Amino acid sequence: KMAEKQEEPSNAQNGEPDNAEEGEGKKKKVKREDLPPFEIVTGERLPAIFFKFQFRNVEYSSGRNKTFLCYVVETQGKEPGTCRGYLEDEHAAAHAEMAFFNTILPTCQAGARHDVTWYVSSSPCVTCAQRICEALRKNKGLRLTIMVGRLFMWEEPEMQAALRSMKEAGCKLRIMKPQDFEYVWKNFVEQEEGEEAKSFVPWEDIQENFLYYEEKLAEIL
Repeated sequence: KMAEKQEEPSNAQNGEPDNAEEGEGKKKKVKREDLPPFEIVTGERLPAIFFKFQFRNVEYSSGRNKTFLCYVVETQGKEPGTCRGYLEDEHAAAHAEMAFFNTILPTCQAGARHDVTWYVSSSPCVTCAQRICEALRKNKGLRLTIMVGRLFMWEEPEMQAALRSMKEAGCKLRIMKPQDFEYVWKNFVEQEEGEEAKSFVPWEDIQENFLYYEEKLAEIL
């Protein structure tokens, strides 16, 4: 989120339809101060409008102040299996990365090996990076790969140190390529009922922005 201005986007700009209280699964809009401290939205597929706004790998990400985290957990063990879904932090104290460790991972088979892949709209903040390091050190059966659309505040020295500490803890960090955005579109984005699945339409500069962030990440790590 380079040179980000903390402006308040409209609902539509933030990837939320303005009539956000309508429709199944849409939460009633509440004033921000009324929100409980831990409000995390979970589900299997996110609305296409959210994806198109939040996952866009732009250089200046003003207004994109949420984290969307799509996850795949592959469990190796007595009962191998795969589970997937997404988490979104909703102006809350808990970030989506924290919520994964607090709510999703505990439901997975204890003692088994878990290969986890996240597809995240932007890279973790410093606090979440510390939590990721702790989780990896504590749980030797956990393998984590994080595919990120954008690098969050990558120019800050403490953020660079946090990214390096995640790598040292065994986390694989990657920038999402156009093919990764297409994978998320196919596997985690709602398709309109009764319609054939729409193919992914890459936005302008998707490849250029991927190369830009890939170079920055390589320099940091």
